[in-house]
Formats: sequence, C-alpha cells, structure tokens
Amino acid sequence: MAFDVIQIVFWGSLAVLFYVYAGYPILVFALAYLLPKKVSKAEIIPSVTVLITAFNEEASIEAKLKNTLDLDYPAEKLEILVASDGSTDGTDEIVRSYASSGVKLFRQEGRAGKTVTQNNAVAAALGEIILFSDATTHYSPDVLRKLLPAFADEKVGCVAGRLIYTDPTETNVGSGARSYWNYETLLKNAESDACSLIGASGCLYAVRKAAYEPMYAAACSDFLICTLLYRKGLRSVFEPTATCFETTNEQAGDEMRMRVRVISQTFTDLWQNRDMLSPFRSGFYAVELISHKLLRYCVPVLLLAAFLSNAALALSSAFFAALFAMQTAFYLAAFFGWLLEAYGRRTTLFVLPLYFVLTNVASVIAFFQFLRGEQYASWEPIREAR
Repeated sequence: MAFDVIQIVFWGSLAVLFYVYAGYPILVFALAYLLPKKVSKAEIIPSVTVLITAFNEEASIEAKLKNTLDLDYPAEKLEILVASDGSTDGTDEIVRSYASSGVKLFRQEGRAGKTVTQNNAVAAALGEIILFSDATTHYSPDVLRKLLPAFADEKVGCVAGRLIYTDPTETNVGSGARSYWNYETLLKNAESDACSLIGASGCLYAVRKAAYEPMYAAACSDFLICTLLYRKGLRSVFEPTATCFETTNEQAGDEMRMRVRVISQTFTDLWQNRDMLSPFRSGFYAVELISHKLLRYCVPVLLLAAFLSNAALALSSAFFAALFAMQTAFYLAAFFGWLLEAYGRRTTLFVLPLYFVLTNVASVIAFFQFLRGEQYASWEPIREAR
C-alpha cells in the first residue's frame, strides 16, 4: 500500500509539472490558433503621456529622456512625465534641465513607493493613453506607432510591448534570464490571442487613462492592472512589434531579489483577487491565472515531492534509479552553476539548471514573506546604467 502511495505522489507530481511547462502552453497555443480573439486595429493619434517612474536614477535618466524625445510621434500629442518617488540624488535636477524640451517632473514626496507614485502621476497626466516606462528602458523609435492602433478597439484597455533583454557581458544569470523571458514572451503572445494577458512587462505597457484604477501600495502594478481591466470587461493584448530593451541582471543575488519581490507582490495580488481564480467568474482568464501563476509558484512543492518519492522508489527498479540519478545530476548542475557564478566564471553548460532552481527558490522565499505579511512598496534600482 505504501509503495502504491509513493508511486501516486511521484507520477502525480510529474503530471502536474508536465502540465505547467508543456500541457498549459499546448492548451493556450491551440486555443489561440483555433479560436483567436481578434483586435480591431486602426491608425489613431491620441494624446499620450509617457510616464517614467524613477527613484535615484541619475545614472540612467538622461539617456532615457533623450531616447523618449526621439520617439516618432507628434510633439503636440506627446507628454513626457517623470514621476520621481522622493529621489535624493541628482535625478530631479537632470529632469528639470529638460523642461525646455517639454519634459515635466512630478515629484512624490515621502518615498511613497512605485505604485502610489504611479497612481498620483496618472491623475496629473494629460494623455488619453498612459505609457508606463522605467528609467533604464530604451524604446525603439516606432514604439508608439506600433502600440496605439490596438486602442482603436473599444474592448482593449491595455497594450503591452515586447521586452528584449540584452546581456552584453554574457553572464550565466543573464543567459538564463534571456531564455526564461523568451519562453514567457511566447506564452504572452498566445494568451493575448486566446483571451487576455494576465500581466505586462512593467517597462512597456500602455493603458487607457479613463480605465486606469489606482492600486494599493504593495501591488505588482504591471500584473494587477490586467486583472482590474478584465473586471471592467477590457482585454489586455500583446503587441510583439513594439519593442524595448533592457540589460539583464548580472549577479544571481540581484536576480533573486528581483524575483522574490515580484513573486511576493503577485501572491498578494492573487489573494486580493482570488475570486478571479474561478472559471465561473472569469472563464478562461481564470485558467490562465491558475496555470501560469498559481501552479507555477507551486512548482517547488512538486519538485520536492517528485525528488523525495523518487528517492524512496530508487531501490525498487533500475528505471526509478535512473530517474533519481537524472534528478540528482540536474540539481548538482545548478549547484555547480552557482559556484561558477560566485567565482565569476562563465559557461553555458549550467545556465538553465541554475536559473530554474534560482526562480523556484525565489518562489519559496516569496511565499513565506507573503505568509508573514511582508510587503514591497518601495524599490531600489538594481541594474547599472549602460
């Protein structure tokens, strides 16, 4: 009996893991192909506010402003607004020096946090469409020309562009992040066509100002906005031709801190909006939330169950022994990847195991932070300016 139970745990864990990483993608790709939800696009020229949220970004903000001023869009229709969350370095002075070019500064006193700063800046913005950006993100010149046509569809509330990570120093963590993000981008494209995005890249997404809803301070705003809009009957869609570029984190510690923060915020957002996890309430959108987020964050539990049950089964047959050896080798590869990273050595051999384990460890840490009620409202810039 005990042997049967252990087998059920092992095969059940593998089955859910297969669904998370292969079954769900197959499902959403099939739905996007067979029953795509079209977007009625048209050339429109609404007024746009590019909202750049910043805290102590003096190393990056000038390059960002120059990049934004070079966007291909009528100047009389474009507002550039930098929302400074109580910056204490030279960020504000640099922004003010561009006032003659039409750049505006919105200063949030008291270090209120990114989401609150965005909320208040949106209220002050003049554009019909708000394009959210980070100080370290560089846009392609035609990004607005690519994003805006989807807003001709009245059922579209948010349009997200494609973030392309660059890794000029070819680090182990950077390579892993790029591979992970390429996988995520494929899923975003399919989810957009099948139903709606459940999250956007925080450095490149645009929202109708009339549909924007202020969010609580600890929210992961680029994730939560899609759910809030879906409640209003509005879709969030992906526009892969609208591109931006950011440099990946170079150190495992920096990437871990970023992943923990984002996942912890997402746990809070899922809990606050747990009614949206019911297919009876939100249809296929609930399937996306459960499959892409909730089950993804349960992967560490599934991995542990698969490893321990496989260890118990390893002596029963050569088949289970081989599977256990493969699991052990995978985690050893992640460990060696971490060691090489710690000593500054670069190799592609252990990149994927390292990043896979890193993201799942981050999920565990984030879950316990969520249980303890720890929240992230403020943020610190991590990547260096390029």
